Amino acid sequence: MDTLTYDAVVVGAGPGGYPCAIRLGQLGVKTLCIERENWGGVCLNVGCIPSKALITAGRKYEEARHNFDEMGIVLGGAPTLDMGKLQAWKGSIVKRLTGGVSTLLKANKVDQLVGEAKAIDPHTLEVTKPDGTVVRVQAKHVVLATGSRPIEIPGFSFKDEPVMDSTKALALAEVPRRLVVIGGGYIGLELGQMLNKVGAEVTVVEAQDSLLPGFDPEVTKLVARACKKSGIRVVLQAKALGWEQAEDGVVVRIQTAAGEERLAADKILVTVGRRPNAEPWASALGLQVERGQIVVDKQLRTSVPGVYAIGDVASGVMLAHKATHDGEVVAEVIAGHTAFNDARTVPAVVFTDPEIATAGLQEHEAAAKGYTLKVGRFPWVANGRALTQIETDGFVKVILDAADDRVLGVTIAGPHASDLISEAALAVEMDAEALDIGLTIHPHPTLGEAVMEAAKAALGEAIHIVNK
Repeated sequence: MDTLTYDAVVVGAGPGGYPCAIRLGQLGVKTLCIERENWGGVCLNVGCIPSKALITAGRKYEEARHNFDEMGIVLGGAPTLDMGKLQAWKGSIVKRLTGGVSTLLKANKVDQLVGEAKAIDPHTLEVTKPDGTVVRVQAKHVVLATGSRPIEIPGFSFKDEPVMDSTKALALAEVPRRLVVIGGGYIGLELGQMLNKVGAEVTVVEAQDSLLPGFDPEVTKLVARACKKSGIRVVLQAKALGWEQAEDGVVVRIQTAAGEERLAADKILVTVGRRPNAEPWASALGLQVERGQIVVDKQLRTSVPGVYAIGDVASGVMLAHKATHDGEVVAEVIAGHTAFNDARTVPAVVFTDPEIATAGLQEHEAAAKGYTLKVGRFPWVANGRALTQIETDGFVKVILDAADDRVLGVTIAGPHASDLISEAALAVEMDAEALDIGLTIHPHPTLGEAVMEAAKAALGEAIHIVNK
């Protein structure tokens, strides 16, 4: 058996693993990156990127059906969707980005190996390549960036043709006539709304008493209202029991407070969360695990010297940008630099309609921590740029500590929330005060003005709304 020797080995080439390997290469550390399936990981191949491509297409399709006429743009007839062309376009984006990952690794002198890795000891791995041959790899430092996978629930096997995880949903060859989504979190709502926009009849089944559990109640009500307006049925406090084949598609059985109900469908999308890929590594190496994730310190070190964990498989929120930050921090640590994962906030973005983004504490979270609050809220209906885009649902909310007007958090629901939240994340990270945002001149007419106005509104100084 051949043995390869490196200073560092990164297992997984997703949004945590490949940036970690690139940074290690930049820092002069002899590095190998191992990937068993797709360079770029779930995010680039069957997650963040392809889902946003389809969501964008869904929004543009809806604009063509509704907004164009209001603007005076007259089409020759109702728009139609060519799902084959849409999937080909999505695939071209994925191919371009994943190819870029491999190029960047090579440019930074990082070796690449395709295969399934397993741990022999904290410094030794065995990698089974696609042709069945096995290579032994030894390294001073091993970084686990093995990601996560969709959770399967009893009675709904992803092996069954009508039952989809997010990966299968992103590869649909045609739009299902009827779709039941089990799980009203961000993945289910993003994909459910997208398919609804292009013609699917959608029902969302959620076990808890609201959509998007954990988000600001004002935001969840806004999304629920948008679902109702678009014809999406939402069933809350309901449990999915199972499904059975019917003459016309399938029937999904759910348990509600009123009793058992049967939902007709053609496809079933199960999105109840993701499970970290921690088990084989934890058992082989004796790593400490809590709630399914490998426990790490602020330098991403595990309980076993020389072994690190980053991204979904490690402690913390399961978001791609958190994984990237983890990877860059651990690269600095391995290279002997002083670095810590001490970020004040990891922004969260949900690409629903309307979009949602948060940085720092949400209002209900800050109140639960005992802060006395000042809250500034600016509605999109008062923003000129939002009006010109016919996107006026939602608001920007800035939450301050009343003791010193520091920005505790920002919640945005509405157009381009995902783009606007970075200013808010910077404000939280630098411990800014409301006036740091409010006295910064924002260009006009832009959506960004709403962040400035919301910060001023928290102080009672907003110009374009009546201050409370």
